[in-house]
Amino acid sequence: MLITYLDYFGTAIFAASGVLVAGQRRMDPFGALVLATCTAIGGGTIRDMALGDTPVFWVHQVAYLWIILLASFATIVALWRFNQTRWWLLPVADAIGMATFMAIGAIKAQHLDVPLSVCILMGILTACGGGMLRDVLANRVPLVLRQEIYATACLAGGLVWVLAVNVAAPVWVSTLACVLTALLIRLVAIRHHLSLPKLMYRR
Repeated sequence: MLITYLDYFGTAIFAASGVLVAGQRRMDPFGALVLATCTAIGGGTIRDMALGDTPVFWVHQVAYLWIILLASFATIVALWRFNQTRWWLLPVADAIGMATFMAIGAIKAQHLDVPLSVCILMGILTACGGGMLRDVLANRVPLVLRQEIYATACLAGGLVWVLAVNVAAPVWVSTLACVLTALLIRLVAIRHHLSLPKLMYRR
């Protein structure tokens, strides 16, 4: 039950981040809703399609669509009323959503009896796919392709999850280990402005 509530929370946070990007790009409310939807359920949609688990999750779980709509509306109203500099908590909440989606994607893939290595990839896709769609639509280089330690944190969480599964840890233990690992790495990276080195080449 806890993971379900965290999933809803992550969906709302990712929807809000889509609206914020739309605001930076001076889009209208419809454009903001499009970005919010792509960010919130884009990764999970691609995951389900890749795994052949159709119809995708939000088709028969419309609560996700209502959460996106409500979160988008609340964020739009907040942008009209408050200065955007007050959104410093958003990266932290986004990290929580990212870490949660990493675990959810891996667990769902495991339930479909795919190899653990594929489970990790599905977790990363769930956590990062929506943000990549958002950034592409907003004409930005996707966050996971830049210096930010984002997908790397997901990978670390996935590896810890696989280790826990291999030692037959309870589901709640493996899930918590995955979420906390990815979350702590991401939060440390945000706090200390850590990033991966850029690729360099000689002319």
